[in-house]
Amino acid sequence: MKINMRKIKDLTFRALIYTSAAFSVLLLMGIILYVFIKGIGVVDWQFLTSVTSVLKGTVGIAGNIVNTVLIVLITMLVAVPIGVGSAIYLNEYAKSGRLVTIIEYATETLAGIPSIIFGLFGMMFFGEKLGLGFSLLTGSLTLIILVLPLITRNTQEALKTVPDTYRNGSIGLGSGKWHMIRTVLLPSAMPGIITGAILAVGRIVGESAALLFTAGSAKILPATFGGLLNKPFQSGGTLTIQMYLSATSEGDFDTAFGIAVVLLVIVFGINLGTKALTRHFDVTRED
Repeated sequence: MKINMRKIKDLTFRALIYTSAAFSVLLLMGIILYVFIKGIGVVDWQFLTSVTSVLKGTVGIAGNIVNTVLIVLITMLVAVPIGVGSAIYLNEYAKSGRLVTIIEYATETLAGIPSIIFGLFGMMFFGEKLGLGFSLLTGSLTLIILVLPLITRNTQEALKTVPDTYRNGSIGLGSGKWHMIRTVLLPSAMPGIITGAILAVGRIVGESAALLFTAGSAKILPATFGGLLNKPFQSGGTLTIQMYLSATSEGDFDTAFGIAVVLLVIVFGINLGTKALTRHFDVTRED
């Protein structure tokens, strides 16, 4: 019987592909199960709504949650408009040439730089030169530089997926350049733009190296609304910073795994939100 070598090769490669996929899924499930088993017993209402206090005998991460939310809000409020605006300029207004090539090369290079280098730069420039010191604002300004290439490149790719017929049809009907971008191009590219923005949120939530040099590690929970408004100018540790300190400096692995569980839930929520928003805009665009 003649052996069909092509069929054997196809079966072999298919088996390797399925084996690799199964290994990836099992590895992910193993990590998630291990973290949940080790940390789920620590997570309760008090853990989420209080701060660690020796006098009160409480262990909590409420201050770290507030710090994380503030850093995400400040970073995204600045990075998204700049990143989307830069992508629109590069894709729709700038003519192909040396300047565009240099800008794109710079953004790609920034995306590949280790985050700890951003942290060192942020500490020296924002913290020392501008006098902001260790604060949430210093950390946010550093993270803006960190996530800006990610938002810009994702937005560029999203804009490139919009067919040229959309642009030509809108302009042919009498729309101006900006009107076409605002009413046709951006709504069509919105799923990709949102995906890039939420990926940036995930990068911010999981960042620790850059924030160790810039934001500090304080976990105080503001008692008043005025204290909350003043919080960006004070030192503050995010969830990832507190998890690192709990596992290393404090040797409190129970708290570290509890924070890991909270971070995993946040990441799951971000992924689910991304899928829901993308599906919503896809349906809206089809309608």
